[in-house]
Amino acid sequence: MQSNILTTFFLIGSFFVLTAQSQPSEPRMSKQEYIEEYRDQAIREMHATGIPASITLAQGMLESDYGNSPLAKYAKNHFGIKCHKGWEGPTFIQDDDERNECFRKYYSAYNSYRDHSEFLMTRDRYSFLFDLKPTDYKGWAKGLKKAGYATNPKYADLLIKIIEDNQLDQFDKVKKLPDSEPRVAVKEEKPTTSSKEQVPQVMSVNRVEVSDNNIRYIQAEQGDTPQSIAERHQMGVWQVTKYNDVSKNTRFLPGEVIYLQPKRNHASEAQHTVQQGESLRDISQKYGVKMSRIARMNGFDEQHVLQPGEVLQLRSKGFFATFFSGGS
Repeated sequence: MQSNILTTFFLIGSFFVLTAQSQPSEPRMSKQEYIEEYRDQAIREMHATGIPASITLAQGMLESDYGNSPLAKYAKNHFGIKCHKGWEGPTFIQDDDERNECFRKYYSAYNSYRDHSEFLMTRDRYSFLFDLKPTDYKGWAKGLKKAGYATNPKYADLLIKIIEDNQLDQFDKVKKLPDSEPRVAVKEEKPTTSSKEQVPQVMSVNRVEVSDNNIRYIQAEQGDTPQSIAERHQMGVWQVTKYNDVSKNTRFLPGEVIYLQPKRNHASEAQHTVQQGESLRDISQKYGVKMSRIARMNGFDEQHVLQPGEVLQLRSKGFFATFFSGGS
């Protein structure tokens, strides 16, 4: 009897092994395929933020195993970004430094690229990186390690090797945006009204513009709040409030500029002369520069009371000249 049971288990086990072996394995994405697929998005992010395209690509390649890791395949997360406090999007659970860690999940890999830029831009520990030249990939690699992006002590060396082995630094010198539009997916919402009723609603939605500082924004309508804007543009309320330095109970004034992306670390203008009644937030919204960065560049804190005639620095010396000239 026992012999028959063992034989049965052996046959069942053999069947499953043979079945698994006969299933065709999903082809792995190669290094070159990864570069071809995502280089344009990396270049777009560079033009929008100043993060070198080579760094973005190298991090994506390293963190996602060239798009082949479970996190990249099933969560579209190419940069290993964990949920962190404030994340309200979908999640993916897997073991990492600890068991059952929470990672961000995206609707497309292109959303992952966009969020990677915003992640670096909205955390003070990375702010010093944006003072580096966009062609200084070695400085960026070492700075990311210094700021604690990864725990691997050789993280900077690994990024630099990927960049140099694949000549990714050539993309840091691209001055023209790619012609094709980025394929950034949003969560599909089920319509709650008929198609006829949808038409006037769509027509009334704020048109998305791009500021001089290359930030997507809208102009508020009568009665707009962070909640209404978040719902209209598939965002979290926390994003609207954080990007615009307001509380969730704020009621925006009609025509007020509302940013849909994080403000930058530098402005296209070098300086601003404070006018009567202007606050630090007013100037931050006017130029699309984070309040904390304006305060830091001018040697005061965010509670500083501005005086009419005060001249504020809005960008580090030589940053934009270096960026647009493609200097090394």
